[in-house]
Amino acid sequence: MLDHFADVETMVEHLEPEVPVYCLRPQVLTEMAGRFLAGFPGQVLYAVKANPLEQVLDALHGAGIRHFDTASVGEIALISRRFPAATPYFMHPVKGPEAIRCAYRDHGVRHFVVDHADEVDKTTQALGGAPGDLVMIVRMATPGGGALFNLSEKFGAAPPQAAALLQSVVATGARAGLCFHVGSQCTEPRAFEQALALTGEVLNAAGVALCCLDVGGGFPTAYDEESVPELGAFFQAIEAGLARLDLPAGCTVMCEPGRALVAEAMSLVAQVQHRRDQQLYINDGIYGSLHGSKLGVRYPVRLVRPAGPVPANDSTAFTVFGPTCDSLDVLSAPVVLPADTRQGDWIEFDRVGAYGNALRTEFNGFRPETFVTVDAPFGGARRTARRPAAAGIPA
Repeated sequence: MLDHFADVETMVEHLEPEVPVYCLRPQVLTEMAGRFLAGFPGQVLYAVKANPLEQVLDALHGAGIRHFDTASVGEIALISRRFPAATPYFMHPVKGPEAIRCAYRDHGVRHFVVDHADEVDKTTQALGGAPGDLVMIVRMATPGGGALFNLSEKFGAAPPQAAALLQSVVATGARAGLCFHVGSQCTEPRAFEQALALTGEVLNAAGVALCCLDVGGGFPTAYDEESVPELGAFFQAIEAGLARLDLPAGCTVMCEPGRALVAEAMSLVAQVQHRRDQQLYINDGIYGSLHGSKLGVRYPVRLVRPAGPVPANDSTAFTVFGPTCDSLDVLSAPVVLPADTRQGDWIEFDRVGAYGNALRTEFNGFRPETFVTVDAPFGGARRTARRPAAAGIPA
């Protein structure tokens, strides 16, 4: 059971933490799961990689998530152990033969993603044939654009090859599915319509009846100074694209949200341990929870000072260094905070629920591992200074 506090200020007053603290808001997980379950026209798979914290998984499961996008035997085992009745899907396109056997034999996995003829052969050989309950889901590449990260550069078969792979899957005796991913942090709903239009072309070329169609993830969250479409706009685009397809009756439509489900559910409180002119040295950085800064993510940020003088109204752009000895451990953009930010203050970085704790390392002996739960949302505090809305900040 995690320690619980009404808000971040109360936590800071009570703990006076000199180590980074993750502030989890389970109620946000419940809300976001409800929005996906109510709005998406099909099954919702949580992408475990975004945040595998057990309290996060428990909150999502408690809210009704029963299907999980897993990428390794480790993630599959985590889900199988914690939720025996849940359904994990092996969504990594490249797997070792023993991983395939273990997933199928020991954990009841029946859905396996492939994106190359060799992976179709590997899956079939690993299982000694194609059992009648085996589903091989062909991953199709989609055009880039509108997303922070293009996920079709590493995985995905071009549409003509995807059609051929669907035919190969059916020839093995397995059931065939199709999936795609428009890219992480996609801000253009029409990207899903375009991908579904490609899906129609692939299905026409393949002449294969799908048992499932997975539209992937990519649903965005709004980071600092960023306006993204509402989830409903993405659901509407997906429904419009699906309506143009002639899917067989019983074809299961799925999605794999990660970031959009969990990003807003956790913030990070880091301490300013030294100020040198317009440079701040804090106890977390890019080797810990703030790796996203190097990738272009821009976290909302605010100063936390429960006691002492009220923070100044004027603001300053600070360069922020992490705690390691590596000079690369610096946030990629300035952080704008009250001009009198000082040693001993705390900074709350919001929306680190996606990939924050999941990507932390133990480099130089620093590893954030303190978790609490809080009720109040980011900025819902008694005494705090938020940076001006127009100022830019890092991620």
